Amino acid sequence: MKLKINNKYYPIIEATSFKTRLLGLMGKENIDYGMLFPKCNAIHTYFMKENIDVIGLNEDHQIIYIYRDVPKNKVVKVSEDHKKTSILELPQNTSKNFVIGSILKFEN
Repeated sequence: MKLKINNKYYPIIEATSFKTRLLGLMGKENIDYGMLFPKCNAIHTYFMKENIDVIGLNEDHQIIYIYRDVPKNKVVKVSEDHKKTSILELPQNTSKNFVIGSILKFEN
């Protein structure tokens, strides 16, 4: 899957396995892709090497939360309901033109 941001396509990895959800972007450098965590309402940035942008999405992929330039060693909670929320982690500063209420369209 991919997402077009500012005329550039970013590959999006959907974190569905336990291992992928556990590790996420931990320890990664030069991040040039995003990770989508379905049915997830909170993430942490422990053991991260780079800051990231964290986007909270509802069931329709509408943006409900934006936290830009999240440093390491933080916990970010975007909603109380993990079953109806997803979190998208993106490279630092890629979400600068996003606004709450916009709907993201993922492509295959």
